[in-house]
Amino acid sequence: MKNYLWGTPSTLRSLLCELVSWDSRTLTEGECAFAPKLEGKLKELTYFKDNPERLELHDAGLGRHAVTALYKHPEATETIVLMSHFDTVWTEEYGVLEPLAFHPEELTKKLLEPKHKKDLPDAVRIDLETGNYLFGRGTMDMKMGIALHMQLIEKASIEKWPINLILTTVPDEEVNSAGMRAAVTELVRIREEQGLTYKLFLNSEPSFSQNPTDIAEYIYSGTIGKIMPAALFYGKETHVGEPMKGMTANYIASYLTQRMEWNELFRETDLGESTPLPVSLQQKDLKLQYSTQTPYRAVALYNVFLMKRTASEVMDLFEQVAIEAMSTCNDSYKIICEREQVKGVGEVKVLRYEQLLDHALIKLGAEEVERLKQEALNNDEWDDREKSLRIVDNLMIQCQELAPATILLYAPPYYPAINSSNDPLVIQTIELMKKAAKTFNNTVEQIHYFNGICDLSYVNYEDDAEGWAAFESNTPVWGDTYSIPFTEMAQLKAPVLNVGPFGKDAHQRTERLHVDSAFVEMPVMLETLVKSMYVPNESLETCAG
Repeated sequence: MKNYLWGTPSTLRSLLCELVSWDSRTLTEGECAFAPKLEGKLKELTYFKDNPERLELHDAGLGRHAVTALYKHPEATETIVLMSHFDTVWTEEYGVLEPLAFHPEELTKKLLEPKHKKDLPDAVRIDLETGNYLFGRGTMDMKMGIALHMQLIEKASIEKWPINLILTTVPDEEVNSAGMRAAVTELVRIREEQGLTYKLFLNSEPSFSQNPTDIAEYIYSGTIGKIMPAALFYGKETHVGEPMKGMTANYIASYLTQRMEWNELFRETDLGESTPLPVSLQQKDLKLQYSTQTPYRAVALYNVFLMKRTASEVMDLFEQVAIEAMSTCNDSYKIICEREQVKGVGEVKVLRYEQLLDHALIKLGAEEVERLKQEALNNDEWDDREKSLRIVDNLMIQCQELAPATILLYAPPYYPAINSSNDPLVIQTIELMKKAAKTFNNTVEQIHYFNGICDLSYVNYEDDAEGWAAFESNTPVWGDTYSIPFTEMAQLKAPVLNVGPFGKDAHQRTERLHVDSAFVEMPVMLETLVKSMYVPNESLETCAG
């Protein structure tokens, strides 16, 4: 009889709880420590004891690493890439129960105590009392996906499935996707070195509800894109006692933000699904302390979701909206100046970052521009978004002849939209998954775009250089602290699919995983999926049963 470390629901549950116990919140020491721990865990498998060179760690920056684990059948070239991430969001919202956030069994038991249970929303309390949910940070999003992929690798290696599998799990998905962006080039390298053909990129992010009362389970044949247009507003400083001698940046910003929030120009619809409307993610002035000088520099970040549009197309739209907004701003300001019988400080211009940069290079020279950029880039307390905005600010302080102005730019991260709904293999596989679910008296539905944002955005990329050109030329930190391997992404040609366990309330203190879905149903469904890649579907009916 073959011995499996993770072959039963109970051993798989224990594996999940161990993975969750390794606190790996984004940008913590735990995130750095996770990859070596996982490497050690995978080395418990006989296959990786015999083939240690097929288990690799890849630098993802800031002491973090992505992990790849290749099971390679000697006669197979077709390969499924099993994708996941191991970082999690933070845990402050757990309050007094925060010490148990990474201990699912203990947390779930503690929540059953009356003093904690009474504080839960009704829907959460009902789920808790069924005994069919496991609570804790990372249970749903998404360490269960890692555990399922580890189980697949183990079974494939022991039973010698005639297909190759690459477990690929990465850090930083919750912030900048530095892990996946690093893994892309490694997946290209591994494919070339090992002579592989990528057949499918299979992610196992959890099934997300579509609304607060939704309990349906979903399979995703693509993932939504996300991009972040941003703006620096540069007015004219003055003393509050002489308000008409200046123009506050907040006044300028208010016009663009009003135009951007919920603007249906940015809504996309494809395959019967639509993107959420844009909203602002941040708006602030850049004064570091209180004074009676008016705030003359401000910034804003806006979230835009994508389906078919490229970065260049979004920048064109953003510029159009900004020009309209500043026209309204200028008209209103002119009326005020006429009323107060003052000349004013001038009309607000709209420029892209690339135009500001060209102006600064001519005026200041390349050496000084680079110094101003490095001044922002070298501030370790700022993330890539803040560094982007501060580079623009540094340049505008030296180019005040352009003011008043609104400078348009992009801030990281950027997730291109990817969709494989029309791919024959994906269509066939989704039908197979629906049949497999029925053997558990369950149903799953297809969604064309995963709405949780995920790292599938960085594979199977299709675009010409023009599509991403506006992103490169208008992202101030591009090539320094942030870049996207577009060329390599385009080389990772294979359809994408997301099949993962059902859970609820990702990123909330009530995050929870459905036990039967995770430990009983999903192992069978994923095994059925993988075997369908080398066994005729009619032979798989029993595999799902």
